[in-house]
Amino acid sequence: MSQRPSYAVGTGLFIVLGFAALGYLATQTTSVANSSRGPSYTVQAHFANIGQLKERAPVKVAGVRIGQVQSIMLDPSRETADVKLAIDQRYNQIPNDSVATIFTSGLLGDQYVGIQYGNSKKTVADGDTLALTRPAQQLEEMLGRFFGAGGAADNLSGSYLVKARFTNVGALSAGAPVKMAGVAIGSVQSVKADPVKLDAEVTLSIDKRYDQIPDDSAAAVFTSGLIGTQFVAIQPGGSPDMLKNGDEMVLTQSALQIEDLIGKFLVSGSSSDKKSPDAGKPDAGSKH
Repeated sequence: MSQRPSYAVGTGLFIVLGFAALGYLATQTTSVANSSRGPSYTVQAHFANIGQLKERAPVKVAGVRIGQVQSIMLDPSRETADVKLAIDQRYNQIPNDSVATIFTSGLLGDQYVGIQYGNSKKTVADGDTLALTRPAQQLEEMLGRFFGAGGAADNLSGSYLVKARFTNVGALSAGAPVKMAGVAIGSVQSVKADPVKLDAEVTLSIDKRYDQIPDDSAAAVFTSGLIGTQFVAIQPGGSPDMLKNGDEMVLTQSALQIEDLIGKFLVSGSSSDKKSPDAGKPDAGSKH
């Protein structure tokens, strides 16, 4: 009978310690741990998709917390999420071409905003906007990156549209990267079939920073790796005139299908193995 009180005390102590541990973890994984830490300045960022990002979520650079999400509002005129970032005043040397990305802590953790520094000598000030952003990653996009697709930063405040026509786009889809010299400079805005010309019309959204692309440049549909997703590659031409908003690229190269590649390989191999019907015979002009 004397063991029952000690057993009850031990059980109660275990329960109390368990709730204390849960309370501590809650303060470390939620906004309670992300309270303001001194004077700060506000920077805006526009995202096409914020996922589960919440107010008071951390803002980090190189994994180090430098601020928090102050507010999240929907811009109905542009269908984007306007996110205000409150950044600690001591971190006032952020280049204005830096990229803001929404990341997830671990596999199932909370989301936060990570900033990757750019190369500009100008820095953001209170009330400025980070034009380059990457939205929260969806499962489909993560699988695409695993297969080597890569992606471009969304430039929601500055881009121009260029069209290109292809006889075959393969599996190219909206959102695929547009690259030049292997560097992402934009994304595919839309892919649709033209019922009159019977080809595919692809609209490319290119960052305004890359406004010196000659108008005789060529666009080709390539595949990342062996089984990766497809993207549009631009090879600059030599024209003195540059592409402008609404222009159409004339030189294009369609996607190569695996059947075409195998067929070319077989044809080239078989042609080299064949012997000429006149093999072994002397030329007409030769003498014996």
